[in-house]
Amino acid sequence: GTPPIAPELLFHLRDAQACGVKWVINTGRELADMIEKLRLLAGDIRPDFIVAVEREIHQRHNEQYLGHATWNSDCRTDHAALFTQASGALSEIRKWVETRFAAHVYADAWSPLCIIASLMTDADAIHSRVEEECRRVPGLSVVRNAQYFRFGHQRYSKGTALAEITRGLGLEKAVVFAARDHFNDLSMLDGAYADRVAAPSNAVAEVKSAVTKAGGYVANRPCGHGTLEALEFFEIA
Repeated sequence: GTPPIAPELLFHLRDAQACGVKWVINTGRELADMIEKLRLLAGDIRPDFIVAVEREIHQRHNEQYLGHATWNSDCRTDHAALFTQASGALSEIRKWVETRFAAHVYADAWSPLCIIASLMTDADAIHSRVEEECRRVPGLSVVRNAQYFRFGHQRYSKGTALAEITRGLGLEKAVVFAARDHFNDLSMLDGAYADRVAAPSNAVAEVKSAVTKAGGYVANRPCGHGTLEALEFFEIA
């Protein structure tokens, strides 16, 4: 949206924090990139937690974000083992994509196979095939956001990271609210880790369906305004 984050949503979140609510940004971005994006948007945006690259937990201490040592270490170890085990399957997926689509295929520090499809229709076809292949490898999952894909471990997702934060705070999922809009958010919107789930009006159909099935709220407004609408619906701070 314009501005990128609705000011009314920020005011609400700041008031909620002042009342003791903990605010988590659960993102596919790397930690340093996320902090820089927040700094450029407004210097006083300070979530209590950032879940980076959809799996690593960082908690704010004063002006710094410190990693959850045990969770993040186990996450890296388990991913390394999984990607070794899945190397053959990932190679086959790469060959299949490269021979059929004009996609950008590469590796990064978080996934030995990343895919950016040129067209949304290509992304839908890739998603269907890749999910089928992932079912053949225990623990392997694909994370999609629009036309972008990366691979990960089923044990470490936006949903399970949210559950670990909830556990560490000594809370139950009954008091947890989660809202988002795309495929990579589904793991925290199915009711398994948050009882109060929501989607803005611009969410993809699969997200709206999951939220509705979980007894959540699909807002009438898009983006941050839709999230604010949902917060008010659930009477959160």
